[in-house]
Amino acid sequence: MTKQVLLTDEGLKNLEAELEELKTVKRKEIAEKIKVALSFGDLSENSEYDEAKNEQAIVEARIASIESILKNVQVVNKDELSTEIIHVGTKVKVHDLEFDDICEYQIVGSSEADPISGKISDESPVGKGLIGHKVGETVEIETPNGIVSYEVLEISK
Repeated sequence: MTKQVLLTDEGLKNLEAELEELKTVKRKEIAEKIKVALSFGDLSENSEYDEAKNEQAIVEARIASIESILKNVQVVNKDELSTEIIHVGTKVKVHDLEFDDICEYQIVGSSEADPISGKISDESPVGKGLIGHKVGETVEIETPNGIVSYEVLEISK
C-alpha cells in the first residue's frame, strides 16, 4: 500500500511548477550538455560527458519522485482547517519554555518541509508532538537533543 502524501495547496503548486521546470527546461539543458560532451570524442576520458550523464540521472530521479508524490497526494483544504487543535496545514505560535523564545511553525507534509522558513514536517519529532494539542496546553516533546517544552500560544490557518 502506498502512503498518502499530505500537501498544502501551496506545496502542490510548487511541486507542479518544479516538475514542469525539470521536464521542459532542465531536460533540454542536459541534453545539450551531453551533445556538446559527445563532440569532444573519446568517452573513456570525457569528464564533461560523465558529469552530464550524472546530472541527467539526478534530474530523472527527481522527476520520478515528484510524479510518485503527485499520484498519492492528498491536499489539505485550508477552508476545512480548524483552529481548535493543531494539525497538518495549521500555523502555530509556541513559547519555547527552555529558551524563553517565541517560535512560529506551519505543520506541513514531509515532502514540503523547510525548517529554515518555519515549515516543519508532521513526521518530525516537533511536528508530530504538536499535532492534536490546543491553545494553552504545554507540550513536552522528545527530540534528538533531549526533551523540549512548548506552550501553545496561538493556532491559525
